[in-house]
Amino acid sequence: MEQTFDVSNAVAAELAGISDGVLDALRERLGCTVRLRGNQVTLDGDAREVENARAVIDELVELVEGGHQVGGHTVDAVLGTLDAGQDVREVFDAVVWRHRDKKIAPKTVTQKAYVDAIRRSTVTFGIGPAGTGKTYLAMAAAVAALHEREVARIILTRPAVEAGERLGFLPGDLMAKVDPYLRPLFDALYDMLEPDKANNLMERGTIEVAPLAFMRGRAQPVTTPVLTLKGFRPIGSLRIGDLVIGSNGLPTPVIGVYPQGSKEVFRLRTQDGASTLCCGEHLWQVFTPEDRKRDNAGRIVETREMIGRLRRAHQHRYELPLLSWPAWHKPQPVPIDPYALGLLLGDGCITTRTTPSFTTADPELAEALEESLPGIELRWKGAYDYILRHVDGHRGGVIVANPVTQALRELSLAGTRSSTKFIPDLYLRNSVEVRIGVLQGLLDTDGGPVVQRGRTCRIQYTTCSPQLRDGVVELVRSLGGVAYLRRRVAEGRVGGYARGRVVEHRNDAFVLDIRLPGAVDPFRLARKRELYERDGGGRPMRFVDSIEPEGVTECVCIQVAAEDSLYVTEDFLVTHNTLNDSFIILDEAQNTSPEQMQMFLTRLGFGSKVVVTGDVTQIDLPRESRSGLVHVRDVLGGIDGITFIEFGHKDVVRHKLVQLIVEAYKEHTDERNR
Repeated sequence: MEQTFDVSNAVAAELAGISDGVLDALRERLGCTVRLRGNQVTLDGDAREVENARAVIDELVELVEGGHQVGGHTVDAVLGTLDAGQDVREVFDAVVWRHRDKKIAPKTVTQKAYVDAIRRSTVTFGIGPAGTGKTYLAMAAAVAALHEREVARIILTRPAVEAGERLGFLPGDLMAKVDPYLRPLFDALYDMLEPDKANNLMERGTIEVAPLAFMRGRAQPVTTPVLTLKGFRPIGSLRIGDLVIGSNGLPTPVIGVYPQGSKEVFRLRTQDGASTLCCGEHLWQVFTPEDRKRDNAGRIVETREMIGRLRRAHQHRYELPLLSWPAWHKPQPVPIDPYALGLLLGDGCITTRTTPSFTTADPELAEALEESLPGIELRWKGAYDYILRHVDGHRGGVIVANPVTQALRELSLAGTRSSTKFIPDLYLRNSVEVRIGVLQGLLDTDGGPVVQRGRTCRIQYTTCSPQLRDGVVELVRSLGGVAYLRRRVAEGRVGGYARGRVVEHRNDAFVLDIRLPGAVDPFRLARKRELYERDGGGRPMRFVDSIEPEGVTECVCIQVAAEDSLYVTEDFLVTHNTLNDSFIILDEAQNTSPEQMQMFLTRLGFGSKVVVTGDVTQIDLPRESRSGLVHVRDVLGGIDGITFIEFGHKDVVRHKLVQLIVEAYKEHTDERNR
């Protein structure tokens, strides 16, 4: 049978291809003679073969008319799609990414299933021989997800097993060391984005490229305190299942603990004096001025990315998040009302050598103290002094213990003076109401609003007790606020007057400038509360001020179950430790160990996707080592959200000879196994 039909000039040019590449593929794959003269196609051969060939060429014509570029491999793709009973246009029109006039789309049924799996599943494994488009399609999906703002960053990683991951022995900086191992990822990236745009995204950290060994080190020293339900504990003592405090102030379980060995660490300090230690790859959620201006949700950066870029002119560049709600602590009964304790710590005499007393020029505070202490009456002594007397403790009557004195002894506050007072742990780590009550008592006595023209109202608190200073700072930070500290030395300061006599300063004074979130009322005293509410308290902010090297020490990494992956470390700094809102590609995964594969997969954060690619026939690990890619199929098969896609030699979209080579090696391996 002979069949002749016409095609457009554009289609004829594509069918001919370079050096008749498409025609040669058609003649080789189809069981009939194929001729192209001008824009006229002639098919000659068995009737059934001619009919099948016409169906293939019709599909190629539709693809060309639809804007697709065709080549010799396209013939195989069309044949495979038709054999699978699927619509050719449905496969080829599933465009993953467009760049200028270039469209990146699946070319085989397996590639279409792979792209669908990436879009549908959280973790996708693409396993198969080289040339099947595993990495290229994954990169296209990542760039598309970043463009559509489905993710905030792309992370590309690959095991540098050929160098034994001993990159320190290679010349050049980090990028020069890892470039040979990551070159395929670079090539795919530059094929899908303008070079300037790709470089800009990498400089900003939006696209991170690193060998697998460098992904594990998002860690802190084992002695670094982390906030738990029982106060701060060293991060090295935490175990899976322990509860730590997240950014929302609520407990969140630890779901992973990963020792990291000795690593170089840095001291990160904020402008309010808080600091912590972390490694250079440790993650932080930050807000830049641009993020605040555009009301963005911030970005995730590594410690090393911020070094040398902390300021823009005189403006801090990186703002850290604060607790969005006060840190949760288990409510516990207390012997003295929290507000009353705050008042006594501020203006009370609690040496207990005599009956406790209270000094204030505000009758409102005296009334409030009396109301909050059952069984106690405030008896005016003269001027601004009041005695806290038991209601049944009159002269000549029965001797009764003063309940305030008893409570002070129970709290170990009895005998403390203005320079040695402190906030008991029972009040520091109690319910939000207890902590706010203590703080309000302290601020109503020794604190107050500071009003400046054109600025919001800040809170100032002064004490000469280092312990009380530290307690107030902890209270403020645990409520989601910040406290700036300065010291006024006693030596050389002009003394004050009390009852007509000069009183010299015996102790240094500590002055705290405090900013609290809007949900926390700092004052109960009417005159202070009205002034604060009139001018507003502003928004507490915490900026990264410096990052300095601090040597090498043993480190550990934890993963928490919080949705934003944030937890509270020392000084109530909110830090990050997994890869949220990221598109992560692990290439050449056959060269990972099972431990590396587990470490990598547990880096998965919320809103993220992971694509793992590899060829289990090209393992470069030592003979006695098992591939993590082989092991993971046995462990994770059948879990919802994880999909395994197996590519074969028919999915090779490179030169036809590559497909034949892959097929020959597979047959040889199968024969040897038999």
